Amino acid sequence: MSRLSIILPAKNEAAALVDVLPRLKAGYPEAEIIVVDDGSTDETRAVCQSSDVSCLSSPYSMGNGAAVKRGARAARGDILVFMDGDGQHDPADIARLVGRLDQGLDMVVGARDWNSQAGVGRGVANTLYNWLASHITGHVVKDLTSGFRVVRADKFREFLHLLPNGFSYPTTSTMAFFRSAYGVAYEPIKAHKRVGRSHIKPIRDGLRFLLIIFKIATLYSPLKLFLPASFLFFTLGCANYGWTFFHEGRLTNMSTLMWSAAVIVFLIGLISEQITALTYRLDARQDDRR
Repeated sequence: MSRLSIILPAKNEAAALVDVLPRLKAGYPEAEIIVVDDGSTDETRAVCQSSDVSCLSSPYSMGNGAAVKRGARAARGDILVFMDGDGQHDPADIARLVGRLDQGLDMVVGARDWNSQAGVGRGVANTLYNWLASHITGHVVKDLTSGFRVVRADKFREFLHLLPNGFSYPTTSTMAFFRSAYGVAYEPIKAHKRVGRSHIKPIRDGLRFLLIIFKIATLYSPLKLFLPASFLFFTLGCANYGWTFFHEGRLTNMSTLMWSAAVIVFLIGLISEQITALTYRLDARQDDRR
């Protein structure tokens, strides 16, 4: 029977952990529970101690992703459960997510509905992220940024070096799993209102999420980014040539520059595609040796 490790990254979430930890202990008495304290200044460590739960403490805040990586390295279970320590996720949902792994899946993500989004702005942003990720991966991504997921430990650790130390480890891990042809599925969940204040800054972290999507896209399928950009430059060059030829009867440097940029961007995309293939082939060889 697979052993379960439940990992909760937490930064000043003592108020929520007081309720969450006893429910986890009662619902999953055989599971290993690890709270990764990301430099908290509240009573997080004391709450873990009173609940008899393992607590990995950082001397300063390293970021949500860093806490997830520390927890994944320390966990001894075959199946890892990641959930936020802010009270949004219902421990009762863990059983449903874990149960779906028996269908031959490697990761099951808790997908929030619209009513579970923290405001209209966050809901619209997450919808945009899901659409972009679906386009890049060619798979339906129902909740790219959900921090509630269960994964097979050996598969997840393959990508620890890709995960950012800040927010959005869910984005990176989801797209990496798709790229490696590991089975990913979504299970509907109802997220509750978090206890305390959110650590996410909508504008700053929203831009970071978009940047991470594009960075992972270059690892996943670079041509899906570079080819449209190349086509755009080529089209602009043709449009500029048509305009100048009609009005001035000549070819301008701007059209030539646009066409050159189209060729350069396309060739960079081809090289990136080859590098991506070599990178994942090397990872596969290393896994075979293990």
